[in-house]
Amino acid sequence: MPRPRLHLIRFHGVLAPNARLRAEIVPGPAQTAAALANDNDHAHGAAARMNWARLLKRVFAIDVEHCPHCGGSLKIIAAIEEPAVIKRILTYLGLSAQPPPHSPARRFDLFQAAAA
Repeated sequence: MPRPRLHLIRFHGVLAPNARLRAEIVPGPAQTAAALANDNDHAHGAAARMNWARLLKRVFAIDVEHCPHCGGSLKIIAAIEEPAVIKRILTYLGLSAQPPPHSPARRFDLFQAAAA
């Protein structure tokens, strides 16, 4: 049984990872015109990292880039992360500044799970 995270194929000699002559023998990745134009894209065309607005839409189905009333596009001008400022804004709007209470963790019995 191989150890975890251990490559099963090892190269020696000129094909070894740190060999001086490896660059002359092993061809480099083919670069297309699109890859040269945009260095932030992966080879398959997807963006290297999603912005937080798209992550919100993907994970929680919250679309912050479009107006819920008219459907027009919105521009994000600020992301407020300081707790004191967030509390002031929520209090001013008449909303609760306290987070909802946490539910207690459910008990998980390993012996009952193994028997099932």
